[in-house]
Formats: sequence, C-alpha cells, structure tokens
Amino acid sequence: MTASALLLGTPGAATASTKPASTKASATKATASHSRSAAREAKPRTKKASAADTRTAAAKGTPRKAAAASSPAAIQQATGAEARLIAVYELFGRGQARPALAKAGELVRDYPNFQLAQLVYADLLATQVPPAHAFSDATGIARLRGDPAMADLREESRRRLQALRERPPAGTVPSQFLALSTRSRYAIAVDASRSRLYLLENSDKGLQLVADYYVSVGKSGIGKATEGDARTPLGVYYVTSSLDPKSLRDFYGAGALPINYPNPYDVRRGKTGSGIWLHGTPAQQFARAPLASDGCVVMANPDLKQLLRKVQIGATPVVTAPSLQWIPRPQAEKEAQTFTSAISAWKDARAAGNEAQLKKFYLPDFQRNSKKSADGFSVLHDEVEYAQGKRVQFKDMSFLHWRDGDDTMVATFGEVFEGEKSGRTRRQYWLRQGSEWKLFHEEILS
Repeated sequence: MTASALLLGTPGAATASTKPASTKASATKATASHSRSAAREAKPRTKKASAADTRTAAAKGTPRKAAAASSPAAIQQATGAEARLIAVYELFGRGQARPALAKAGELVRDYPNFQLAQLVYADLLATQVPPAHAFSDATGIARLRGDPAMADLREESRRRLQALRERPPAGTVPSQFLALSTRSRYAIAVDASRSRLYLLENSDKGLQLVADYYVSVGKSGIGKATEGDARTPLGVYYVTSSLDPKSLRDFYGAGALPINYPNPYDVRRGKTGSGIWLHGTPAQQFARAPLASDGCVVMANPDLKQLLRKVQIGATPVVTAPSLQWIPRPQAEKEAQTFTSAISAWKDARAAGNEAQLKKFYLPDFQRNSKKSADGFSVLHDEVEYAQGKRVQFKDMSFLHWRDGDDTMVATFGEVFEGEKSGRTRRQYWLRQGSEWKLFHEEILS
C-alpha cells in the first residue's frame, strides 16, 4: 500500500533542473481578531487540497506543460526541505528505493514536523518488506486511504510536484505588475489555485522571478467578502508592517507581515474583515493543507524567514490572485504606457489651473485619506492652488493593474516641483469607465 503521493514522482518524475523554487507553507488568520481565529486553527491539521503552483505560461496564463516524465528537465529545481523531498521522489522514480529511503530518513530526522516527508518515509519503509512477510488488512488500508488527512497529504504532494513541473516562461511577469519603482526592491504574487507564492526581485533589468514557495490559503477558499468567512482576499495590497515573533504566540511561527486589506477598492465594494497576514506555522507544524487558514497566507517558517529579509514596509506590493497570468515584460510596459497618458493628462489639467477640466478625472464619490482628510471635490481647489503654474516631475512610479469585473489601477508615485528638493508621495486608485480612467481614492503617503 502506498498511502502518500510517492508514486506521483515516478518514474523519473523528479529529475532536477535549474531555478530556485522552494519549500513549504501553511495558512491561518491573525489580528486582534487573530486571537479568536488562532484558537480555532491551533489544532494542527495535516495538509489539505487547495492550490497548486503552476507557473503559468503565456499571456493567457495557461501553464507551461511539463516535459515527459523521463525528460532530464521534467522538474524544476527546488531549495531547502522541498528540494530534499523531490530528491527522494527522483531516486524512487529511478528504482533506487534504498538510497531514497536513506535520504528520506535524513529528511525526517532534520525536519521531524514535516508530515508529508514522514509519510513518504513510511511508504519507503513499506517497500522494504518482502511480499511473503507483508500482511493484508484490506479494511484498515481502505480506512487509511479514506482518511481526509491522508488525502490532504497526497494533494500537497501532487501540488508541490506540479509546481516544479510547470513554470512561468522566461522573461514574463504577473500581469498585475505593469511598472514597479526601483524603491520597491521586491514584489510578491500569490497564485491561490496553485498554492504558490512567487518572489520577484526588481532591478535595472526589470522584475525577475527569484524564488517561490508552497503556501496555504483560507479554508473556505478565496474571494474574501465579510469578516469571519475564512477566505483569502483577492487584490493588490502592500505590506504594512513586520511583527516581531517575540510579540506573537507560537501559532504564528517565525513572524507576520500584515497587508492593507481591506484596501480602498475593497471598501468601495463593501468588503469587511481585517487582520490578513502572511505568517508562519507553529513549531510542531512544518506546513499546512492548501486550504487551512481563516484567510491569511501561511508559509513554512524557513520560507517565511527568507521573505522577512526581503520585504520593505509600505513598498513591497502583494498580489493575491485566483490564478496568475504571466505576460512578457514588453507587453507590461506597453500597458503601463497606456495608463501613463491618463495620469499625465490629470497632471496637465491640474497645472493649467482648470478646475472644471480637472473634475473630469474624478468620480463623484472620490475620497482622499491623509492626516487631514478631505472628502469629495473639496480637494480640487486645493489641488489647483497646490500645482497651478508649476512644473512638476513625477518619479518612482508604480502601476499595479487589477481586473475582476472592474478594471482598476493602483498608482504610486512621488512628485517634486521645480526648484524644490522634496515633495509628496501619492497612492491613487483609478477605475476605468469606458475608455476613460477616473480617480476614486487617493492617499497622501508623505
């Protein structure tokens, strides 16, 4: 009996190739409401079925299909504990059961809380029992195979392997990242359908995929709408803080990165809830089921520690999508240019002092949040006074595109007037209506 998904890695299904992918993850919820959620989630669960990582392939987001199982490049190289598990699959797929058993034994010794590895190790031990000495317990085997916890582990295994077989094409980025300021050194994209978090580095060469990790999302799935619905929100967010693990219960593992859910677009649509974090797992758990949290995105602690070293508070965007679409960088740049013309027209109308023309860029329910918030069109006069007749330079521009029925853009940029050394940093939320972009919310960040 092979209770785990060990056979998914055979034959030859785990040949390693090039690029870093990464290790495990999990999911859970936290905030002041996190205390209540944690109590419900604190009981360790073995993995569950939800989202696998398939680095989607083309502009349509279709995953690149795996090479044939016998191909030496059938599996993308992983890192850490996940890489060691894949190596076990590889050896077993080549018919080298004893070396696979030895490596599995070392893996569970080093990561005793890695439940999937424990299950694979048990399967490999079972392969060492001669058929003549094996015992048959059909009822017990059927019960074990029907155990939801075992199904969770098999699903986790399947998704990890799928994530390493199907990768985004070279030179592509998630379709939400049209432009990213160099002030944002890294960007995060979560593909809920594939239980995968992708980390991209922003350099003079543009966004480059540098790592990816298995994650868990809400036990009720995705598309958060109300407080307590146990769903992970979908949209464009930013990391707002980094919580010291010493201030958190063990439940949250190596730390936590809150994001700004609900963002202004969520609020506009009446969505409620709070306390959505990227966080780790309790010491006794390595990873959780793909669907396991109350709405947070949960990672294995070793993976989260890598992420904690990269993020920048207020500057690292986090996209959570049902399924990521990966598009060529030139296509992203072309789409960014289309929006640049709209924001440039807004800047020109403001500089011209034409309040009537400027008003056309705003929805009637426009709001601005700042230290001294002002609502609606009372801001137009202030904007005209602020900018009229002055030459202004926009810098450090980021455009994050989000489509889910509506077409929205989150634009973050700095502005400096000629002769001045510093200026405002704005984050604007735009909504496409027909062929025009309209502002419905703005935050003055500094």
